[in-house]
Amino acid sequence: MRILISNDDGIEAPGIALAAEAARQISDDVWIVAPDGKRTAAGTSLTIARPLTMRRLDPQRYSCSGTPGDCIVTAMTWLFKGDRAPDLVVAGVNDGRNVAEDLAYSGTLGVAREATFWGIPAIGFSQVKEADRQPGDAAWLADLIGRLWQQRADWTLEGHWLSVNLPASLPASFNQPQIGRDKIARQCKVRKDEGDIVELVVPRGRAHSSTAGDENSYLAAGEATVTRVNWFGNTPLAEGFIRNLSPSN
Repeated sequence: MRILISNDDGIEAPGIALAAEAARQISDDVWIVAPDGKRTAAGTSLTIARPLTMRRLDPQRYSCSGTPGDCIVTAMTWLFKGDRAPDLVVAGVNDGRNVAEDLAYSGTLGVAREATFWGIPAIGFSQVKEADRQPGDAAWLADLIGRLWQQRADWTLEGHWLSVNLPASLPASFNQPQIGRDKIARQCKVRKDEGDIVELVVPRGRAHSSTAGDENSYLAAGEATVTRVNWFGNTPLAEGFIRNLSPSN
């Protein structure tokens, strides 16, 4: 079983080390391609027609100068070109929850989404900040990844992936949440105002707003969530609406 791991926190992040430790407990064919620095909220952004630098740090472990999505593209078009593709892509473990509108913003979930464009099953793992990491966490995560892989027929559909949010402490029970609303980038601060040039900063953080049954409600209760999401963006419009767009005869 070939597993490819990436993230948006960077190649040296503790979360990707946890994911790699877990993956190596279920496979001896684990590859890591991750950004060379933090790329929070990079979403599915790709670097097109500009150079990317890949650096081999260890056998089967590379850093990439680009975005999380670039890591999957470079792996598929360069690293695995002419070779067997990964069987599974694991993204994370992200330093912080990915809930609500993060489904669109998250670089972690951008990794998983890009993997589905290549027809590869993918799981994005995120954990609340300041998690209480314990020595047994890697074994628990390995068991979870293994069980998800064994049950992949129940969740792998074209263009779909899993988003898993973990509470501060493991082990944890699972729930399937509603997708809530807890937007990042809700404000900006003026750092410099020089007439026609204004320098702004959008700070980190969110309100942690929650309603019963959403991701934040379960995480607050110390429970994990799993959500199957997809990139299909076409909700059918009413036929009458389409007819009304056509010029009348």
